[in-house]
Amino acid sequence: MTLLIQPRLVNEPYSDPGLLLDFKFGARAILFDLGNLSALAPREILRTTHIFVSHMHVDHFIGFDHLLRLCLYRDKRLNIIGPPGIGDAVGAKLRGYTWNLLDEQARDFSIVASDWTDDGFVASSIYRARDAFVRQPQAPERANLPLDEAEFCIEAATLDHGIPSLAFAFQEKVRINVHKARLDELGLPVGPWLSEAKHAARADAEAETEFMPASGRSISLRELLDAGALRHARGQRIVYATDLAHHAENITRLHRLAQGADQLFIEGGFLEEDRQLAASKKHLTARQAGEIARVANVREAHQMHLSPRYLGRKAELREEFERGFRSTE
Repeated sequence: MTLLIQPRLVNEPYSDPGLLLDFKFGARAILFDLGNLSALAPREILRTTHIFVSHMHVDHFIGFDHLLRLCLYRDKRLNIIGPPGIGDAVGAKLRGYTWNLLDEQARDFSIVASDWTDDGFVASSIYRARDAFVRQPQAPERANLPLDEAEFCIEAATLDHGIPSLAFAFQEKVRINVHKARLDELGLPVGPWLSEAKHAARADAEAETEFMPASGRSISLRELLDAGALRHARGQRIVYATDLAHHAENITRLHRLAQGADQLFIEGGFLEEDRQLAASKKHLTARQAGEIARVANVREAHQMHLSPRYLGRKAELREEFERGFRSTE
């Protein structure tokens, strides 16, 4: 089975949290959070089109400067979506530098920063290199989701970390799998034409839509579907949740977002013996994170954002996380 994207944690578990969604086809990536990005290759950063920031604590936003330096002299539009204040935070970062060498002849690099709440976008600003990154407010987009495209969407839920902290879900709308054996039975080769056929099937195109494989004979979408060469499947769902207090409202919101997800990446950095300390810092224990994943009925759960107070004790944190996730209580 070919997945649309391959998720990968940016850093090891004790370092800054962040998740890279690397698209299998096409030069594109999406980032959840902007912590330390030095572990990413420049090519991975440069093909990033959208960045979703949970909140603006330093370990979730310090990577902005690294990103800016790589993108500055390229023709590129970068979209940054976060909780209320993200536009101010981006502007403050940009105002910290002197841009006297930028003018209308500069490369056409721009950043669009948009503030998201559960009611939708509430503010949006664009910063252009050609304007020396002077902030230009614009009308926020009217949208039900932070990002909604033909093949996938990004959902968000506002959680409490003493401040608003966003959790995100990547949802593939419809997955179209290619059954190679059925393709062989039809005498059809693989090739670029299959991408067109999959796109047509995903969009519910007319059944008589035809495609021309390299074999030289055309075939209709109806024939491909009837032969089982193309098959519809449930879309991939990946959820990212970090920095949240353990209380009923947060848990309810996160369960709703993560329900039935293929993969959940969730903070779980404190041992149960330090449950009160975790609560005072509005974080989860490893056991609590595992329990959230279990109740949400996710297929795979990945623990991240471990507290450095437990350096050398990762196995204990992992054991408590697994106990919460696998428990039958």
